[in-house]
Amino acid sequence: MGPETFLHDRAFSDVMDRLGLIDRQFDRTLLVGALNSSWAARLAERVGTLETIDPSPVLARASDGKAGSEDMLEAEPGSLDLIVSIGTLDTIEALPEAFARLRFALREGGLLIGAMSGGDSLPLLRACMAQADAIAGYGAPHVHPRIDPASLTQLLSNAGLAMPVVDVDEVTVRYSSFERLIEDLRAMGATNILSARPRKPLSRTALAAAKAHFAANAAHDGKSEERFDILHFMGWAPPLPQNKN
Repeated sequence: MGPETFLHDRAFSDVMDRLGLIDRQFDRTLLVGALNSSWAARLAERVGTLETIDPSPVLARASDGKAGSEDMLEAEPGSLDLIVSIGTLDTIEALPEAFARLRFALREGGLLIGAMSGGDSLPLLRACMAQADAIAGYGAPHVHPRIDPASLTQLLSNAGLAMPVVDVDEVTVRYSSFERLIEDLRAMGATNILSARPRKPLSRTALAAAKAHFAANAAHDGKSEERFDILHFMGWAPPLPQNKN
């Protein structure tokens, strides 16, 4: 069916807007994350040389890129002016190592900018699954952990990035059914990727409890609101670029 990209497209467009406010030419750029194959072409119009990687070999090839991720980055130290990371860091296990690799790949005055899922994302789904767990008689992770803004800021700083900034885009999406929410999450690749996730499907009674809680939160039109927090971040490799003015 193909990926669902409406949240990732929103994040990418926001990053592009932010780059438009920076008065600087980026000669060599790396795009990490290519859920939408049009992103590479759009970014290439703003920068010099562009390379693209994505954890999925299929998505990477669609953008004329290579398979890869932040925690396995093999770029030469100090070789990049700009790194744009879209929607991949929330699935990285060793985030400190990933940010360290990104930092060392940047030249002096280089910029890391991107967006990732985090914060208080999916509160309704988590509440629904708590109801299902109560029926099942045990608790289990149903979505993978997501970092909070303060912790992300600290990770950027610990990696040696100067002037780290993190802000949150709180997105509300209205769904007509529990099933429709799950379909979107699967199409985004945003379901649970933990190795310790439950392997057995929910029982009928547990699934019914989750659906009932979802429906109980619906408005008069029958739709329930789910929240997605997109964490936008940026940081510079010191020393900082000089103001042209």
